[in-house]
Amino acid sequence: MNDLLSMMARHGYALTFGLLFAEAIGFPFPAAIALVAAGAAMASHTLWGPAVLAAAMIGLLLGDVAQFWLGRYAGWALLGFLCRVSINPETCILRSAESFYKRGKVTVVIAKFIPGVNTMAAPLAGSMKMRFWQFLQLDFLGAALYSVTYVLLGYVSRDFLAVVLSSFHAAGRAMEVVIIAALMAYAIYRVVQFSKHRVYRVVPRVQVEELASRLASEDRGRIQIVDVRSHGYYDRGAERILGSVRIEPNNLEEEVRNLPKNKDIYLYCT
Repeated sequence: MNDLLSMMARHGYALTFGLLFAEAIGFPFPAAIALVAAGAAMASHTLWGPAVLAAAMIGLLLGDVAQFWLGRYAGWALLGFLCRVSINPETCILRSAESFYKRGKVTVVIAKFIPGVNTMAAPLAGSMKMRFWQFLQLDFLGAALYSVTYVLLGYVSRDFLAVVLSSFHAAGRAMEVVIIAALMAYAIYRVVQFSKHRVYRVVPRVQVEELASRLASEDRGRIQIVDVRSHGYYDRGAERILGSVRIEPNNLEEEVRNLPKNKDIYLYCT
């Protein structure tokens, strides 16, 4: 614990800012742990509380604002890139979009507490054309709630953290073996899951020009186009491709059985 507090005393504000900014722009860094450590340092009077919270808030807001504008102009290309480390990138995107559908704009406030949604919320809000000042207000509330929660956790649990870290230090080699074994088990699990879901990554696709050509030909009667856009991009007044039908993404497996069996089915999503 003394080593950790010593590091926080020398670089605490910079570490807090850097780790939270990195997490906000998509890097898998332990920002929550940095906040807990900063809270413990505050309890030992090593760091000044307002400066810690300011560093955390600035790091989160700068990262989220950058992601918001990237999402506004890069859209789903950015979202796909952020989800690429996921087992199934499309599920990653849809999970975040579904959170917006169920909770609305409140998702921006609570996103940082939801694994998988925390990195996606800001660019998704940008791609959904949320007003910037509205996003900034909601994101400020979310960043403040996130920062205060984990800093307070570290502040009130300083003695407990000291005991835990002392136990780790005393365990020495045995603790290293346990950590290495856990990392290896996790790596094997990810490889198995990746292999299991690899088949779902291969989705047959068609170019717009090819479909337009078919629609302009005598084949039009053998084609059924289905609109399965994600929530937030579709509403009752939205325009669709002429002749297409609407199916809710959540009911796709059930409703697709009712589509005509004698036609080629083309789905278009967000």
